[in-house]
Amino acid sequence: MLDLDKWKEIYASLRKHKLRTGLTAFGVFWGIFMLIVLLGAGNGFENGVKQSIDISPNSVFMWSQRTSEPYQGLKAGRFIRFNTEDVAAIRAQVPELAVLCPRNDGSGTVTRGLKSATTFQVYGDYPDYMKLKKMEIVKGRFVNNVDITERRKVCVVGEEVINVLFKPEEEPLGQYIGIKGIYFKIVGVQKGLGTRGEDMRQDRNTIYLPQTTMQQAFKQGNEVYWFGMLPKPGVPAAVVEQKAKTLLMQRHKVAPNDQKAIGSANVEEEFERINGLFIGIASFSLLVALGTILAGIIGVSNIMLIVVRERTKEIGLRKALGATPWSVVSLIMQEAIVITGAAGYLGLVMGIGLVEILNFTLKKFNAEGEFFANPQVNMQVALWALALLVAAGALAGLIPAVKAAAVRPVVALRDE
Repeated sequence: MLDLDKWKEIYASLRKHKLRTGLTAFGVFWGIFMLIVLLGAGNGFENGVKQSIDISPNSVFMWSQRTSEPYQGLKAGRFIRFNTEDVAAIRAQVPELAVLCPRNDGSGTVTRGLKSATTFQVYGDYPDYMKLKKMEIVKGRFVNNVDITERRKVCVVGEEVINVLFKPEEEPLGQYIGIKGIYFKIVGVQKGLGTRGEDMRQDRNTIYLPQTTMQQAFKQGNEVYWFGMLPKPGVPAAVVEQKAKTLLMQRHKVAPNDQKAIGSANVEEEFERINGLFIGIASFSLLVALGTILAGIIGVSNIMLIVVRERTKEIGLRKALGATPWSVVSLIMQEAIVITGAAGYLGLVMGIGLVEILNFTLKKFNAEGEFFANPQVNMQVALWALALLVAAGALAGLIPAVKAAAVRPVVALRDE
């Protein structure tokens, strides 16, 4: 039941000591405010870094290099060359594999009419490559399985290719461009979804061909330059990486302990390192903010001890008139909860407000980058923090409240 008299007393006590109450509440406010801002900034940093990476977080890439050790009569320094038979072998003998994308490249002069450029990167890929790399098809489509099977001379180009070889009013779909003197029909225009400057430039300058078409058109035979892989759900990328590498080493007669013959990149491991960094940042932010909040809570407890000391006679009179120990305890604890709850809620609202304003400003001025984007606060974490803060406020008032309840009326009325 709501006791209006008790709330009036709490209000009168807080109003009587406005400066003292304000300074105490500010410590609590600043702690929760910094917690929200630091968590929002940490999430913004995490989002920026992760959005800048346009590769699937559990992908594996594998390429051939030179052997560093002799093996089975073969000398060191031999360059390993993958082939289409390796593709079939990996698919058959690595059951943990969900996606396998063999890839070739063959960059050269790209022409259209009198216009030409040598800055474009040309790759031969499979349709599943879009599962490894985030990509948006702006117009048309990506290469498909029919292109692979029939070795169609089609291509998907980046936006910069269109800017260099076409006039602004020209429609690129259905037009032809020459690559090393061989002409390919444009069936799609793509752009990468990464935010890193280098990756964005590379995506805009990339041309994709069907991998089998590239092998045939540029006389690459059955050679495969490198592989992109994705494990099945729940399978660590390291399992696929190790099994595929072991199989390729056996097929190409590479010494089991030769670590240089076949290069690989496990993106999942890199993501785990990045996630570890973000966990460390979040933990540090939480530690700093909790330390500030703890200092504020201690301040609240000290203030309530002073309040109890100043109101000793009043408490003694209450008890002499029949006030129960619980009524005295609840009065002091409620005052502590009001200070911490109000200050904490204000800090929570202002912290979220600042993060949202920052997020709005970044989006409005298109200022999100590869290191900071979409700062946000996990509301569940924020509400838990506020709930713990209120609980801590109750504890902060408990010791002074117990001390007040223990006051003997006769001693309190004699207190000077």
